[in-house]
Amino acid sequence: MTKKIAILGASYLQLPLVQKAKENGLEVHCFAWDDGKAVCKDIADYFYDISVLEQEAILKECRQIGIDGILTIATDICIPTIAYVADNMGLSGNSIECSLLTTNKSLMRKCFKENHINSPQSVTVSEFNVKDFESFTYPLIIKPSDRSGSLGVIKVNSTEECEKAIEDAIKFSFSKTCVAEEFIKGREVSVETISYKGKHLIITITDKEITEEPYFVELAHHQPTGFSEEIKKNIQDISYQILNATKVENGASHIELMITEDGKIYPIEIGSRMGGDFIGSDLVQLSTGFDYLQAVLDIALNQYTLPESIHSKAYSGVYFLSEETEFLLPVIKSNQEETYIVRKEILSDQLKPAQSSNDRSGYLIYQSDHKIILE
Repeated sequence: MTKKIAILGASYLQLPLVQKAKENGLEVHCFAWDDGKAVCKDIADYFYDISVLEQEAILKECRQIGIDGILTIATDICIPTIAYVADNMGLSGNSIECSLLTTNKSLMRKCFKENHINSPQSVTVSEFNVKDFESFTYPLIIKPSDRSGSLGVIKVNSTEECEKAIEDAIKFSFSKTCVAEEFIKGREVSVETISYKGKHLIITITDKEITEEPYFVELAHHQPTGFSEEIKKNIQDISYQILNATKVENGASHIELMITEDGKIYPIEIGSRMGGDFIGSDLVQLSTGFDYLQAVLDIALNQYTLPESIHSKAYSGVYFLSEETEFLLPVIKSNQEETYIVRKEILSDQLKPAQSSNDRSGYLIYQSDHKIILE
């Protein structure tokens, strides 16, 4: 009998997952608000014009369908609904508590503190009150409690900037709250992981290139990391602590960390889903040979065996086109194909300054026997 899989979200982010599910011969049921960007609508076997936030409506449909698994990739807002459906239908997934700890930055910061994971000083607010910041020293980072893609994230250097940033961040937040936290200067990495029935495995560590202050939008990712073996070991140790503290049991996770000049490691956040920006859908398999998409599908269907280890086999990366990376235009537009280029695309003729991930106008994905540096 053909197994039925529910996939939440229908944008380009979910397209690789829908395609992989179809390759597996699964019956694909896709849920998303049809906002004109639901590119998976015509590929899935069934499409439901239901917001991914509508937990009861999606649960009702999934029960009627008799799904065998439910998942998403690279999209935080789907995670609580997936946990809710999986919990109510006895499917493989993470707990409702885990879904909140890995999507709400306020709960996340509290969880890190309770589990003695060294973190930036922070406070959650729903409006600006100068008394909340008496123990802080500027600069600070302001971010919505429950959004991703750098939306509403900004560095502030004064009380006046802080008040304005909090007003803006709250507009982006579903819960109408934001987190203000100590600014940690360093180099950012992400850790790509896979978990099954409470056991975890680190797949690889990704180095990031980010815009200048104040917005910190990611402009490139590279695998594997160039950090020393000692730093990599420390990154792995804190990553396992974070996975256990946030009660991740099943599926992919994407952990973002900041490494200071003196080697201290601070958690930025964790998402209990695959990393976006082609990290999970493309780069992991290009650099390690590990079929990440197949793994998350098998885990959702509760038919997975966790491998003993995963090792880097090549270098891979992605560059994003924006006003800051205009130097990419000749390479992306060129008809001469470089051997290292896996895929490239211009999404918009207009180059914008990158203030969030939505401002990027194209990309280039590479694979090589060395890190490709474009500048």
